[in-house]
Amino acid sequence: MKTTMLAMLKLLGTLLAFVGILAGCIVGLLLVIAMVRFPPLLIAVLLACWIFNRLQRNTS
Repeated sequence: MKTTMLAMLKLLGTLLAFVGILAGCIVGLLLVIAMVRFPPLLIAVLLACWIFNRLQRNTS
């Protein structure tokens, strides 16, 4: 009985990890599609990445 519960717990953990990875991939794909369809969003993301890079370089 204990081994089946442990196996089910491992299966649940694996399933949750898979769903999380799948959701992350879908969000990333939707973000890329949104950036291609709306160029101001692409400019905003690039500007945010550039500012983040500058801030990281200044702190270290």
